[in-house]
Amino acid sequence: MRVAVIGAGIVGVTTAQALREDGHEVAVFERRGSVATEASFANAGFLAPGYVTPWASPDMPRKVMSQFFARDAAVRLAGVPGPALLSWLRQWKRACEPSLYAKNRDAMLRLAQHSLARTKALAQKHQLEYEQGQGALVLLRDSEEIAQVRAGLKLLAESDLDFHLVDAAACRRIEPALEQATQLVAGVHHPQAGIGNCRQFALQLKAVLQADGVVFHMQREVTRLDAGERSVTVHSVTADVHADSALERGPRVFDEPPSVESFDEVIVCAAVGAPALLSSLRVRLPIQAVYGYSITLPVRHFEAYPDMGPRAALMDERFKVAITRLGDRVRIAGSAELGGKPDEMREAPIATLYRVLQDWFPAAARQAHAQTWKGARPMLPDGPPAIGASSVPHLWINSGHGSSGWALACGSARLTADLIAGRSPALDAAAFSPQRW
Repeated sequence: MRVAVIGAGIVGVTTAQALREDGHEVAVFERRGSVATEASFANAGFLAPGYVTPWASPDMPRKVMSQFFARDAAVRLAGVPGPALLSWLRQWKRACEPSLYAKNRDAMLRLAQHSLARTKALAQKHQLEYEQGQGALVLLRDSEEIAQVRAGLKLLAESDLDFHLVDAAACRRIEPALEQATQLVAGVHHPQAGIGNCRQFALQLKAVLQADGVVFHMQREVTRLDAGERSVTVHSVTADVHADSALERGPRVFDEPPSVESFDEVIVCAAVGAPALLSSLRVRLPIQAVYGYSITLPVRHFEAYPDMGPRAALMDERFKVAITRLGDRVRIAGSAELGGKPDEMREAPIATLYRVLQDWFPAAARQAHAQTWKGARPMLPDGPPAIGASSVPHLWINSGHGSSGWALACGSARLTADLIAGRSPALDAAAFSPQRW
């Protein structure tokens, strides 16, 4: 079949790979000039199934309300919420019900496990060379944080994940450069988890796919989809690569006539731009842009101490900030900003990232050479991404992965391709149905 993939973030690129693996003729449409340039560009790089969880959890409303105005809040509200965000928050609060949370977390955990195995297999099969590291360590500063993670550890044990609750001394053996003066009582070590440079993976996989016949239409913005009985028609124009996302930008006037092409099947992987694209077909997808920040810095080396940075991946449980090692760089990533704008860098979340780096690795990086980034995570209210058939024939969705797009991408891609082929997937797809809305 002739299949179109709309969006070339990590989810779109891996979806194209799974479809091509099944023998389809694949075309990818991307409004930017390169793959993985938006939400996939400078994320934390975590590949840790045990840390993939719905944002909608029973204790989350209390945490959010207590943090909104704190200086180092993990969740922030930017401005006065509009009708769309208020509607999304109401749906999110309903999804925090314990039984729904348990079902959604189990589904996301299984997808993450499947995805990690596929990510490793693809990297080995195609000899992809990207920055990566083995092992992830969650840092717990006090006994209250230990109590908070124990319920989650029970689920990880039931899922046969390899993890260990270790004391502070063991944490410092795993990560020798951890600052001794910062309070640390314990950690959760995930030896089989790790990190990977999401954008490098996507760029190299794109090259493999192009060599295999996949066509990438870069700087092509899809403006409309028309549904027919046997196909979906894609209308696209040359994109303004400096514009904000379609979700933020609103209607545009194009001087050139659109390119029009029909496909047997179309998969929308367009992240925060997906709702606007789908709305003309009366397909509802309640994605909210939840902004995250990251800082990437060169690792500092001293003659007496050749490496002052982290070895692999760490998560500060209190501030929900990740610290990851990517080659000769360290990346600090976190924050969840609701109602923000893509081009507005706020000082408070960036200050929190620097604070966490200072707490754990004060001498690790040269801050004069910082790369600061802000990206929109496409978040659905209940947590699981939307994967599967829409209500429109031949139109499929693989979007809404939130902060776990990299961790879920390869598994989501295979699930999508299996559903399109009419095969029974390795996972139960019910929890991911786009039609649950």
